[in-house]
This record gives sequence, C-alpha cells and structure tokens, in this order.
Amino acid sequence: MANGFFNVDKPLGLTSHDVVAKVRRVYKQHTGSQKVGHAGTLDPLATGVLVVCVGHATRLSDYVMHTTKRYRATVTLGVSTETYDAEGRITAQNPVDHLSQADVEALFPTFTGHILQVPPMYSAIKKDGKKLYELARAGETVELEPRSVYIERLEVLSWQEGVFVLDVVCGAGTYIRSLAHDIGAMLGVGAHLSGLVRVASGSFTLENAVSLDVLLEGEAWRTYLISPLDGLAQYPRLALLPEEAHALRNGQVISQRQPMGDGLVLGILDDGYLLAILAPEGEWLKPHKVFLP
Repeated sequence: MANGFFNVDKPLGLTSHDVVAKVRRVYKQHTGSQKVGHAGTLDPLATGVLVVCVGHATRLSDYVMHTTKRYRATVTLGVSTETYDAEGRITAQNPVDHLSQADVEALFPTFTGHILQVPPMYSAIKKDGKKLYELARAGETVELEPRSVYIERLEVLSWQEGVFVLDVVCGAGTYIRSLAHDIGAMLGVGAHLSGLVRVASGSFTLENAVSLDVLLEGEAWRTYLISPLDGLAQYPRLALLPEEAHALRNGQVISQRQPMGDGLVLGILDDGYLLAILAPEGEWLKPHKVFLP
C-alpha cells in the first residue's frame, strides 16, 4: 500500500474535509484503501498548503500538525464580523482613515512570543462534546478560555486604506482570525480576516504544492506522493540494527546507543522504510508508534 503525504494547494471554497473526500475516492480506486486524512484544517475561505495523509501516514498527522506555520493574511480594519472573517454577519463598522501602517506595527510586540489568545466562537473546538460553531449557530453563548499560542514573527507586506497583508509565522493552534480581530479591537475600530493563504506547514511549502485538479488526474497522485521520511524531515533518524528492528516489532524498548537528543526519533530500516517513531526515555528509546509493513 502506498503511504505518505500530498502537499495540496487547497482551492477557495472547499473545506478540508471536501479535499480529503476527493483524494480518498482516487486513492481507494487505485489502492483499495480508504485511509486518508489531513494534518491541520483550513477554513473554506482559506487557500494554500493542506497536508493530506494516506495509508500508514494517517498515523503521522499529529507530527505534521505540530510544526511551525506561515500565513499570508489579509486584514480589513473597521469592519467586525461575528465569525472574525468575511463569511460572517457584519456586527460593527468604524472609520479607519486616521490609522496608518505604523499604528498597526506598533502593536506587534504585544502579539509576538508566547501569548494568550481566545479562539473564535465559530471554530471546531469542542465544549462539552459539541463544536463551538454548532453552539454559536444554535444561539448559545459560551465563555471561552484563552489558550497559549506562539507567534514568532509579524510583518506588514502591503498597506492600502486600512486593508493590509500580514506575514505571520506561528506555532500550531494559532487562530489567524482571532489575531485579526484582536488587532482591530486594540486599535478601537474592529477588524476581520478577509483573506488567508497558508504559505507553509513545517517542511511543506506553497511553492511545492500541487493543485487539487492536477493531483486527481489519472495516475498523477503517484508522482506527487511524498514519503513519510521526507514529510518528517525535521526529525533525527536512526538506522536500526536487525535486532533492534525485531525488538521494536514486538513492542520492546531499545538502547540509546548514540545521543539522539530529547525529541522524537525516526527508526529506519535498511531499505528506508520508517518502522517506528521513537521517544527517548533515559538510556532507552521507547516505541511511540510502530508501522508494520
């Protein structure tokens, strides 16, 4: 069975689930497997890098999701919406002709580093077993707890009459819609996210992404399949000895015969097959996940 990732340039208007469903139909037709998922949701109004996982790689989605992200976000000042993006009902409008690019940039120290961020009410986060957007659509109000997120860098790429494009480098779990909303709130005029492109997710970049239409043509998907090792290039690798591979297949720990750091390690067979994700535990490497051929 073919295992790995697709770096898809998600089209405007489709949900991440829509993209997965389309890829699943093609993947099942050629492999007989329905193991297809994604690593990190993009809203329908967003485009750009959506990592689609197939085969054994569906079990690797967490490792891809928890990587640095980069976005190109268009923010419209002076217009607030209930969803914090262009899809929602307008809740307030204010003049912005007194604001400059410098006013926005002056706020960046407040929004960089480890910060607390309240997620949008219209999001897929669950509260008491229900998604927040389901509660919002039912007219229910929920007090949301702020969450710790990390924003590495903010830079204004362009500015025109209160609409600016923002380059955002951030950690997983950051809501760019909330960032736009909060910037507008601090400026006293409100704001919403009017466009979003995910430029990178870990090692997956927009310049190397494939359009969904191209991916779905005939046997094209085989050309664009990224191996698990290439998709997890940020992790150190350990070439496994035969006895180590045998132990891991049986759920046993192996000795950390060379320093591998504190993070996860990829356990690799001679033929390049990813056998296991290993977690250091003292002088041992413990199998975190094992992928039997």
